[in-house]
Amino acid sequence: MEEARARLRDAQHVLVLTGAGVSAESGVPTFRGPDGLWRRHRPEDLATAEAFARDPLLVWEWYAWRRETIAPLGPNAAHHALALLESRVPEYLLATQNVDGLHASAGSRRMVELHGTLWRLKCTACAHSAGDRRVPLPELPPRCACGALLRPDLVWFGEALPEEAVAKAFEAARVAEVVLVVGTSSLVYPAAALPQVARAAGALVIEVNPEPTPLTPLAQVSLRGTAAAVVPALVESR
Repeated sequence: MEEARARLRDAQHVLVLTGAGVSAESGVPTFRGPDGLWRRHRPEDLATAEAFARDPLLVWEWYAWRRETIAPLGPNAAHHALALLESRVPEYLLATQNVDGLHASAGSRRMVELHGTLWRLKCTACAHSAGDRRVPLPELPPRCACGALLRPDLVWFGEALPEEAVAKAFEAARVAEVVLVVGTSSLVYPAAALPQVARAAGALVIEVNPEPTPLTPLAQVSLRGTAAAVVPALVESR
């Protein structure tokens, strides 16, 4: 912990990669949800362009449930600590795999949402995209001003991650002095390659996770614990 604190304190270039573990303590549920409503549907059967083309109302009912579940939740101590870290580091980028918008709610600004966000909709025809935090949405499925269906502006299974966001993340990885990986199993590419690229370029890789992950052998520092407990301890002593 002391080495990690010291390196974070002195670093001029920092990349942070976050996953679902950061939001767990805010109460964000897993894909399926605890109430059983969606247990008969696999995420792979709903979060695809094919599913949307087949039954847009069913897909939108699932996303409406997710939006309504997440809307009352707030950022936790980990989100706030990362926003504080951003304010102290000259060259900083947060690359998140989460779609819940809680990093932005905590004040993070130098950020890329690798998988998109639940809180932005885009048109399936004219490609118009806009933020929309209304809960509930007035119409399901929602429609664009052009008349075509709107979809959540996030990455479905089988779709490529947004090129600009990925490029920014890899650019940050190549110059980072410290990479902080929080609450992710690091199994999903290309995000999983970011710590590898940074380590090869000489960065210190710090992992924060309650359990060992496939990233653990790569990380020079592995801190066991929840994001909300460990990240503030790393950052706030700076």
